[in-house]
Amino acid sequence: MFIGEDPIHIKTESKEDIASLVLMPGDPLRAKYIAENFLDDAKLVTSVRNMLGYTGYYKGIKVTVMSSGMGMPSMSIYAFELFHFYNVQKIIRIGTCGAVNPKALINEILLSSSVYSETNFAYTYNDYKEHVVYANEELNNKILDNAKKLNLSDRLHVGMLTTMDVFGPYIDYDRVLNRIPKEYEILGEEMEAFALIHIANTMNRKATTLATVVDSKFSNVVLSIEDREKSLNDMINLALESIIE
Repeated sequence: MFIGEDPIHIKTESKEDIASLVLMPGDPLRAKYIAENFLDDAKLVTSVRNMLGYTGYYKGIKVTVMSSGMGMPSMSIYAFELFHFYNVQKIIRIGTCGAVNPKALINEILLSSSVYSETNFAYTYNDYKEHVVYANEELNNKILDNAKKLNLSDRLHVGMLTTMDVFGPYIDYDRVLNRIPKEYEILGEEMEAFALIHIANTMNRKATTLATVVDSKFSNVVLSIEDREKSLNDMINLALESIIE
């Protein structure tokens, strides 16, 4: 195994430039948006390959917002480097997803209790042969508590997500969903959660995923730009309140 002494895909002036608490949106520009609108004294600390990372303060506590890119390979690179080189302790992925269950409605937020994937990612990573990984229960409980305080409980669903190797809307993903064992009730599909949570569990760190439902196989509703922004802001607030506890 070759790891080296320094990360290859994150470059900071100092290891202290990355906080021990990290939010990870997929989109670099969403990381920029969060830094500018939610953090105090935020500064850009890494921009290798335009994968932007900012560190600032939320209610006086140091927090980093680091983009992950799309898909498990990209997420796994940044999650590993954050955990291994920067001693990050908690990561909450904040992203979007498609609902594949009528219980999950457009504009609602899904919290991963577990994630199913038929990928070989974990087997390649460290010979893990199971297809389910479990999010950190302590972190999830804090999110549930804060959802009550923020009056978001009625829009929050806890359950299993599925992480796909391809972008669901571009394939016949019912074919994939039909291969998932019937005892698993999947709420939504996305592309990064499985990798993040598996790496966190392997390294004895804490991670989970919050995903706002922006499309659904059961609905033709398309969120306006304003509605999507408000929904994402609610999720960002929930993640920030929970990760600092």
